[in-house]
Amino acid sequence: MLLFLMNEPQSLKLLTTLSAQKGMQGSEKVRRALALAESMYAGQVHWTGLPLLTHVLEVLQILLPFEPDEETVCACLLQHVLRFKKVTLTEVSEQFGQKTGELLSGIHLLSHVTMEKRRSSVEDLRLMLVTVSDDMRVILTILCDRCCVLGHLSSQPLSVRRRVCQEVLDLFAPITARLGIYTLKQRLERDAFPVVYGADAERIGEQLHDFHGEFGDFLPRAGSELGSALRAEGITATIEGREKQPYSIFLKMRDKSTTHIESVYDLFALRVVVSTIPECYQVLGILHRIGHPVVSRFKDFIAFPKPNGYQSLHTTMAKLPGAPEGVFVEVQVRTKEMHREAEYGIAAHWSYKERGTVQQMVQRVALTKVLATQQPLESGVGMPVLVDHIFVLTPKGDIVELPEGATALDFAFQIHTDLGLTFRTARVNGTVVPLDHTLENGDVVEIFRHKLPQPSPDWLQLLKVASSRARLRRYLASTMREELIAKGRTKLNAEFARRKLPLLDPDFKILAAYDGRMLSLEQRCDLLVKIGQGADRASAILRHLDRLPRRVSRIEPVKIAKKARPASGPPVIVDGGMPMPLKYAKCCKPLEGDKSAIVGFVSRKGAVIIHRQRCRLVGGRGTQRRIGVKWRE
Repeated sequence: MLLFLMNEPQSLKLLTTLSAQKGMQGSEKVRRALALAESMYAGQVHWTGLPLLTHVLEVLQILLPFEPDEETVCACLLQHVLRFKKVTLTEVSEQFGQKTGELLSGIHLLSHVTMEKRRSSVEDLRLMLVTVSDDMRVILTILCDRCCVLGHLSSQPLSVRRRVCQEVLDLFAPITARLGIYTLKQRLERDAFPVVYGADAERIGEQLHDFHGEFGDFLPRAGSELGSALRAEGITATIEGREKQPYSIFLKMRDKSTTHIESVYDLFALRVVVSTIPECYQVLGILHRIGHPVVSRFKDFIAFPKPNGYQSLHTTMAKLPGAPEGVFVEVQVRTKEMHREAEYGIAAHWSYKERGTVQQMVQRVALTKVLATQQPLESGVGMPVLVDHIFVLTPKGDIVELPEGATALDFAFQIHTDLGLTFRTARVNGTVVPLDHTLENGDVVEIFRHKLPQPSPDWLQLLKVASSRARLRRYLASTMREELIAKGRTKLNAEFARRKLPLLDPDFKILAAYDGRMLSLEQRCDLLVKIGQGADRASAILRHLDRLPRRVSRIEPVKIAKKARPASGPPVIVDGGMPMPLKYAKCCKPLEGDKSAIVGFVSRKGAVIIHRQRCRLVGGRGTQRRIGVKWRE
């Protein structure tokens, strides 16, 4: 049973703010989520030193301009409840709906792998972010959380502040840029830049101060004169001034290998917001008439939007009325809809209210494309598109990392060997699944067990994690040894019978000589156990045995090769007459049968591997290491 307590002042303030949001008036679900958060977070402190409830409410305050839906607000409020182990994801889903539970699992997972004590590299975090987040609301909540964290780092050691801020500049700010959420991007960069690049931030700040001292605050004046010119043409527009962020200035100066802000053309900008697209181009014509456009500094992002959906007209102006002589001003012209998307990016048109399958699928594809295909990041670090690991959750919210294709059986063995050995069945996201069910990112997995171990050797074919297979093999070898020896003996005898070889005797003497060494009876039994488990194939074992009858020609290709070689030298000549070590491919056995056309490939160790020209493996090899060879006449 979940208990609900209410701290009136904080709750009333939040609920009053939320009541202004569309579709949020009187939300009983939000009230219950807030009550649970207050009861769970009472007396708890976030790692930044802020009271946990205060931290969550600040994150929600940053999230509100994006017009989150009821499910997102609940997930944001409850984002830390799983860490206390008193509430499970199943309970949250039952109380607040399955979608809220799914959002919470994603937020909890990403919060865990990006927390202050995490051990993952920035590259690993980037992959996790792309892999786990197929819902915009999860990413948006994590980004808002990071904005809140940056505002409360002063109590942390300098090493912690630098690490967190470097992570923001390398990972979170570039992600916001990809998503086009420039309001959060600017906030993240503004707070993180001075901590990571203190000297550069101070130098740029001094240069901006000197610049303002010389020219003053001219943007309001330039904006006013531009507004008058537009009104004279019958255009109503909203005009704002913008000064380039210090971190963006730093990146541009670094790219240009310069040390002064005067080399940055778009240091100052005016943003003109009008009602229609035709008015955008009309404003552009007026600008080019009243000022001097800089050649090659015009960009039409309306006709050719950026990959993240950004649209505007950009033109850099010299001698713009109201601007000082010699100062360039970039002017951005856009509609109101374009302006909202420029501020909030992909989140501006993320349809929280739409629940149609097609709409959700389109949004998910768009998000994945934006996150995973644009390379490189602003930091210059590329992001691999292929990811080979997933992250799933226990009912209590603990995170387990598994390889792609892993099953619930893998999950059980990774939790504990005993849980894997006593595995009975699994429930994934509340539904019972078969043994071979493949897990996906964010799945909540619950294991049901027998009282005593009842593993099957067939499980070895289902386990994807090598350590899990090793644990199962050890158990089977210790408890089912005689049965596995008998099973391995049956398989090996079947292979001997197929090749018309004598069957195994009671002491397995034919296995005694193995790869040039003598095996004890115990070691011969170990071989049969591996065959019985399916770890080794019976046909593969034969290649290592030293006491097979000579008549089995396919097992002794080397002896056949010696009979085929003439006394004058090896049967194959390498082009140029170079003496190189030769090896003959086992796949097509060029020394056996007719001497058809052959081709050679130089191995990494300098030997020439001989294949028949018609060998199926030849077509898949490159031509760089191919060398001409022919049969000796």
